[in-house]
Amino acid sequence: MTLTSTQIGQLVAQFFLAGAGTLSFAVLFACPKRTLPCCALVGAVGWFVYELAVLYGADAAAASLIAVIPLSLAARICAVLLKTPVTVFLLTGIFPLVPGAGIYYTAYYFIQGENALSLANGISTFKVAVTLAVGIALVLGLPMPSGHAWKRK
Repeated sequence: MTLTSTQIGQLVAQFFLAGAGTLSFAVLFACPKRTLPCCALVGAVGWFVYELAVLYGADAAAASLIAVIPLSLAARICAVLLKTPVTVFLLTGIFPLVPGAGIYYTAYYFIQGENALSLANGISTFKVAVTLAVGIALVLGLPMPSGHAWKRK
C-alpha cells in the first residue's frame, strides 16, 4: 500500500499536533524547560508511528504496541542525553496514546445501561492499556549499551 499525498499531509499535520499536545501536557506536568522539546518529540514520534500502523491496517491494540516501542526507545535516548529520568519522557510521551476516550465511553455506556457496548469498549481499552505497558516493559528491560556514544560530556 502506498500513501497518497493527502495521507502524508495528514500524517505530518498529526505529527506536529501530537507534539504540541504532548508539549502542553509536559508544561502542565511541570517538566524542566530543557526537556520540553524532547518530550514533544517523543510524543509526536509515538503518535506518528501509531497512525502509520493504523493506516496499514493494525487495530488499536496492535498499533499501540507498534508505536510504544519506538516511543520508549526515544524516551530512553532523551533521558540519557539530557541526564533526566526516563519517566519524564515516558509519562508525557504516551499522553497521545492513552485511551482516554475509551475509558470515558466505557463508563458512559455503563451508566446508560448499555452493558454490551460498555464491555466491548472496556475490553478494547484494557487491551490498549496492557499493550502500552508491555511495550514499555520490553524496551526498558533491554540493557543500555555501554560506551562513549551514550554519554554526553
